Amino acid sequence: MHSYFALFQQTTQTISMPKGRFHGLIKDYDGGTMMECYVHPSIDFTRVPQMIQAQKDFLLGRIRTVAKSDKVVYPPLPRGWKPDLDGVSRVGEAAARAYQIPGVAEAGWTLADLQAYSGGSKDGDRKGNQLKSDLLALVRKVEEQQFSWPFREPVDTTEVKDYLDIIKDPIDLSTMEKRVRKGDWYKSKQMLYADMMRMVNNCKLYNDSNSPYYECATSVEKFLPSIFPVE
Repeated sequence: MHSYFALFQQTTQTISMPKGRFHGLIKDYDGGTMMECYVHPSIDFTRVPQMIQAQKDFLLGRIRTVAKSDKVVYPPLPRGWKPDLDGVSRVGEAAARAYQIPGVAEAGWTLADLQAYSGGSKDGDRKGNQLKSDLLALVRKVEEQQFSWPFREPVDTTEVKDYLDIIKDPIDLSTMEKRVRKGDWYKSKQMLYADMMRMVNNCKLYNDSNSPYYECATSVEKFLPSIFPVE
């Protein structure tokens, strides 16, 4: 049952496979909904739990090479412990209190980090953080689509040597994500949408209309209105 539901969650009503590959080979019932499930050839789906555990072990191992959290143990706070909040504004009390707990500063936290997470930052900062979070979610939603595979990384111009002769302003999903994380590039969701459409139009301009790249660009273009608000 677990395998069935895992497979079902990967299905989509967006058919990216060229129709010539399946037309006449499968039964298309009247009133039925055609769906597609892509099974990646390099993934052993019978060993998904083991693969996830191996990835977890690898990441934890890398973290332990630089982190101190598993090497230094601090004693519990004494009964009645109170932080020194002299000169601290009421807005910053929560962050200052957390910052004085032994081990917090040693772990790499700064007072500014704690203020951002405790709600002590300015309203403008909160709005900026919310926009950044929303934009990252939009980029990930596009990346998760099977038809987005040509756009996840920049075009390799060492292989496609004439690409920059035709496309003067290249863009891809990984570049958009870097711009979002930088925090000062996109001022609105519509600016991200403009880059998404530029990515689509670049692909259509460079590739033949019968190519799979062009088909993927068309699929992305149709998908974008479902996640971007109309303004």
